[in-house]
Amino acid sequence: MTGEPGEPGEPRDSGDSPRRSVRHRFARLSIRARLLLVGIAGLAAALLIGGLVLYAVLTASLGRSIEGSARASAQQVALLVDAGRMPDPVPVSGSQVVQVLDAQSRVVSGSVTADRLTPLVTPDELRRALAGEQVIVPGSRSGLSGRLQLAAVPAGAAVATGREYAVVAAAPTGDIEQSARTLRTLLLWIFPLLLAVLAVIAWRVIGAALAPVEALRRGAERIDESSSESERLPVPPTRDEVSALAATLNAMLDRITVARRKQRSFIADAAHELRSPLASMRTQLEVAHRLGEGGDLPVGLLAEVDRLTVLADDLLLLARAEDAATSRPSAGVDVTALLSDVADRYAGARVPVRTSPGLAGRRLRTLAPAVDVTRALTNLVDNAVRHARSLVVLDATAVGHQVEVTVTDDGHGIPIEDRDRVFDRFLRLDEARDRDSGGSGLGLPITRALLRRSGGDVRLEDAGPGLRAVVCLPPDR
Repeated sequence: MTGEPGEPGEPRDSGDSPRRSVRHRFARLSIRARLLLVGIAGLAAALLIGGLVLYAVLTASLGRSIEGSARASAQQVALLVDAGRMPDPVPVSGSQVVQVLDAQSRVVSGSVTADRLTPLVTPDELRRALAGEQVIVPGSRSGLSGRLQLAAVPAGAAVATGREYAVVAAAPTGDIEQSARTLRTLLLWIFPLLLAVLAVIAWRVIGAALAPVEALRRGAERIDESSSESERLPVPPTRDEVSALAATLNAMLDRITVARRKQRSFIADAAHELRSPLASMRTQLEVAHRLGEGGDLPVGLLAEVDRLTVLADDLLLLARAEDAATSRPSAGVDVTALLSDVADRYAGARVPVRTSPGLAGRRLRTLAPAVDVTRALTNLVDNAVRHARSLVVLDATAVGHQVEVTVTDDGHGIPIEDRDRVFDRFLRLDEARDRDSGGSGLGLPITRALLRRSGGDVRLEDAGPGLRAVVCLPPDR
């Protein structure tokens, strides 16, 4: 059964999987790390190729130099043989070895360091050397260590006897081999060190180049619902792509700010305009109820009108709370007395609302406006009373440079994944879907908005059992 690649039933090439895995891991790295890896990989390849070329050129150059020196010595001796003045011993320079061989490859003459009985080369090696090929023989043939590089030239053709000779000169290659070993060692040590130094430099340079991007990221991370509408991302002074990106993002924030203002304005206007017809409807329903008109219908409609009135008031309050221009300073509020007053308001609640036993002896004050703190705590206590099984406890303490107020209930609690989501508008969890017990879903959003415009915040924690709402307030310095 055959089919096109990728059809069902055909085995896939498992060789692609490692490549995809490598690409996936590379893609998960930061831009800084990817740029560094690409740059270092390219530099390592360039250094490797350059090192190999340098090694090959240098060793070849040294080899040609040794061969040229040996050939020059052989040619000088050949001139003497051509002139019929064959020296014995043959004069040489340095550690060279020179032999003069006849047509039968017998040693006719040689240098002091040369063997007078055994030729340095075999007939085949002599033929190749005379042809100009590179020939290297063991140094042991002349009682030396290492290897010898040969050069051979013909001689004696101009002599009256007509006898032909071959002059063989050999030079040790120990210096070349030592230089090659030194070069290899240097390359093996210097290249990694050079790559490490360049990697550090490249890491710093890339980091400096990406610093404006990191500043943009930190600035974007700071901007949230509680940030001032005038807060913007830092624009680097350079005229490059990063600067253009920062300007574009700030322009986008400007448009978002305008849209948010229009949204708040719409909500505030709609809530404000709803109050008049709701008040008129309430008046007419109360009159109808007093006159006994409509039976039980006015009573039911009054409850719905009350619900709509509360919703309109909450929407208006939320719109004003999210407007930074409406924030107002406070002369300082006694948190201990405020909690006691809030607890007294719930004397007839479904479950007891009490303050912590040690609260009375603490002196805690906050700069947050009393009206905002009272409304925020009232919303939290309303939720706690609604879901508590037997008790709601109010407490406050100084934590670092803040005043923390806690509202703890022993109810069913809220899952961790929903504890931040419950501050969204009109959100009610499954346990609070009932309209009569769950409210409108604006209490917690109003609480967070009021606290944030005063410099505070609120979070939810596990009370084991139950839930604890922690309110952070700025202290009265």
